[in-house]
Amino acid sequence: MDADALRLLLSKEGLALLDRAEAGLDGADVVREVARLRAEGHDPLLVATVLSQARLRRRARAKFGEFAQGMLFTEAGLEQATRLRVAAHHAGRMRAAGIVSVADLGCGIGADALAFATLGLGVTAVERDEVTAAIAAFNLAAWHATVVHGDALETPTDAEALWFDPARREGASRLRDPADWSPSLDRVFARAAAQPAGVKLAPGIDRALLPPDAEHQWVTDGLETVEAVVWTGALARPAARRSALVLGDGVAEELVGAPTHPEPGELGEWLFEPAGSVIRAELIGTLAERLGARSVSEGIAYLTGDALVETPLAQAFRVRETLPLDERRIAQRLRQLGIGELEIKKRGADVDPAALRKRLKLKGEERATLFATRVGGRHRAILADRA
Repeated sequence: MDADALRLLLSKEGLALLDRAEAGLDGADVVREVARLRAEGHDPLLVATVLSQARLRRRARAKFGEFAQGMLFTEAGLEQATRLRVAAHHAGRMRAAGIVSVADLGCGIGADALAFATLGLGVTAVERDEVTAAIAAFNLAAWHATVVHGDALETPTDAEALWFDPARREGASRLRDPADWSPSLDRVFARAAAQPAGVKLAPGIDRALLPPDAEHQWVTDGLETVEAVVWTGALARPAARRSALVLGDGVAEELVGAPTHPEPGELGEWLFEPAGSVIRAELIGTLAERLGARSVSEGIAYLTGDALVETPLAQAFRVRETLPLDERRIAQRLRQLGIGELEIKKRGADVDPAALRKRLKLKGEERATLFATRVGGRHRAILADRA
């Protein structure tokens, strides 16, 4: 969206049309909706902008729930925006540390700034892209927040704490080198070393890039691992230098510890798949101790135990049987069991789950989960049922 399109959208006519279009798109043919709005005499650019915005609002419901209905978005801004439940965690960390004001430096469309503001923190949100800054201002208009169009690191602020989410894309391209991010990662960490800060990064960040004197936290939301956060200064907990957090509906479970790897052992009655945040944080050994479990094989993240322990930190499966990792043997056994719906997971095995599922030609009413992995150092297939 360019500035001209945004000006049209922010007009009284544009916002009223957006509300109509959003309701009209539910089950409507988009081409027919475009024709209808243009036949009413609306500006073609406004029609295109409104319909694009209506589609973005519908997609945004997954991240923002009911808040999405009153927000504006860009394609890139929505894709990179923090989910509201995760942003609420960030805001909670700020408030728990006694922070009363925060500067969101590189705020995008304002997702984290919105969460900070809803908890009553004073917010200064800085965004260098003019259109995105205007959208953030719209999204934050009802809250105690100031939006500034400017450079994240050059804009003066007297906020107690800082929040960074460096832009890791340029257009549709992902920027691999942290020196190319906006702001660059070394400049962000230099600023974060001098003032309490949270720095949101991709969960697959190279751990060697993270400052050793900060807290490193990986976050899983639902079943998706969404971020790694570096907390510095008063926002870093001395007793939790590395942690994994799992968020869900009414759930917030955390694992704190040092990087450890569990000892391998015999396959038990239960198989546990640790949450991605636990794996990324290298806390599999700590989780194994909590579950009374062991690794199925050296270097494999799946755990196994003899008793079911329910925890948001891992998904549990009851082991039915093990088979050689041989496609024909597996297909034969699945036919015998009448399994027509098969979830396939893999670790330590060269298997394409989608291609394998297609070749297995599943038939039947039963369902199961198949793990292609190593057990005791040997490639095996584990047939299991979700707890």
